[in-house]
Amino acid sequence: MSDHHNCPNCKSAFAYPTGTSWMCPECGHEWNQDEVDAENAPAVVKDANGNVLKDGDDVVMVKDLAV
Repeated sequence: MSDHHNCPNCKSAFAYPTGTSWMCPECGHEWNQDEVDAENAPAVVKDANGNVLKDGDDVVMVKDLAV
């Protein structure tokens, strides 16, 4: 964990560590910074074969229709 984090609830700069989590003295919010970082991470989009798709990749959609 880094030395300082702002509260994700009220954006207070006075948050302090409490072991494995962080606590905000202004609003009482308690959070785990690893979970907050995981929520804010960019989504990884993969195709049917497990290849990571990036901006600009061509994708073909196939749908079988019942006749």
